[in-house]
Amino acid sequence: MAEQINSLEELQGAVTENIGGVQAAVQDETPREPVRDEFGRSYATGKRKDAVARVWIKPGSGKVSVNGKEMNKYFARPVLQMILRQPFSVAGVVDQFDVQATVKGGGLSGQAGAVKHGISKALQLYDPSLRGALKAAGFLTRDSRVVERKKYGKRKARRSFQFSKR
Repeated sequence: MAEQINSLEELQGAVTENIGGVQAAVQDETPREPVRDEFGRSYATGKRKDAVARVWIKPGSGKVSVNGKEMNKYFARPVLQMILRQPFSVAGVVDQFDVQATVKGGGLSGQAGAVKHGISKALQLYDPSLRGALKAAGFLTRDSRVVERKKYGKRKARRSFQFSKR
């Protein structure tokens, strides 16, 4: 039978003995390494609704191009442009990275969300110290909400046909 522990000091000593080897292994894997290609860029894939964005970031002057067009031309609405700038403002690196993105599928709102998700993932790969701020803001989590499918006997997913008494 195991020996009895009567004080907090004995408990602390027993816990340190038991997980001493495990604790050292956890501390070794905690620091993350930056992930960059031979051109100094970081790549990530972002998704939202039906849109999928491939995003490359590299140090630069803050130029953002989406599908070969400037951000202002592709996403004309100011709200969508604001969505794309959010990861940079949260991480505190405004106008320090150039972004080149290709996005397919979905509508403009879903595409803006997909590019935002891709930028956030690429930023944390480029500089792992930014991960905490981006994760706290919820930008690294894929928004899994998608359109509900239409059901038979219904007009839309849940909407029924209008009832007629006569």
